[in-house]
Amino acid sequence: MKYSVNINGIDVDAKYSEYSVSNIFIPLISKLSSLQRAKGKRILVLLAAPPGAGKSTLCSFLQKLSEGHDEYADIQAIGMDGFHRRQEYLLTHNVMRDGQEVRMVDIKGAPITFDLELLKKRIQDVLSSEVTPWPTYDRHLHNPIDNAITVEKNIVLLEGNYLLLDEDGWREIKDYADYTISITADENMLRSRLVDRKVKSGNTLEAAEKFVDYSDMANVRLCLEKTMKADLALRVNQDGDCQLPRT
Repeated sequence: MKYSVNINGIDVDAKYSEYSVSNIFIPLISKLSSLQRAKGKRILVLLAAPPGAGKSTLCSFLQKLSEGHDEYADIQAIGMDGFHRRQEYLLTHNVMRDGQEVRMVDIKGAPITFDLELLKKRIQDVLSSEVTPWPTYDRHLHNPIDNAITVEKNIVLLEGNYLLLDEDGWREIKDYADYTISITADENMLRSRLVDRKVKSGNTLEAAEKFVDYSDMANVRLCLEKTMKADLALRVNQDGDCQLPRT
């Protein structure tokens, strides 16, 4: 099934197999609908995946798929990218990395470059209010856009790199969730996809490869190595389709 969508200012063309739709996605939507009905109010689902794994596209697809089936509750997909610290902040603040002081903007996308406390607060708002605003991120502006969308559905699917990160501060996010999903993928495939995405954001190929190798791949490895166990584990193959892990 082909799916085209604009994610954070970039047009994306994805394709999911009929097998994954029928055997993974529809059963998942059915399960989440049952959880929501049993709880009787909004539920929060976390989907964690490394950079380049296509998590934003997949969540958008799951939202559309849920809207096409009247027997299931509608999913609303949102992301944590809107909690990137602003570019002007990243340009004027430094951190230590591998024993050297570096600008935060040079490792943008690392956990420290997100406003974790604000993310937690806004998650609490989502769980306590029927309607609440939520920020998004624009890759062309290189900045978040506050209150860009309104959260109002009963199944909220929040995606991000570090939502299941096994590190101090981040672990607490899992406590808010009613259901969790993790995605893994081949490291080399992720690098290729990240370079392509960086080029589409307006960078030269040389600049894209330099940033991806220095910054993004460190985040990829962090996610692959330190993501906590989820209720559902999936793997993205070379075609961008999802598979259940081999047993």
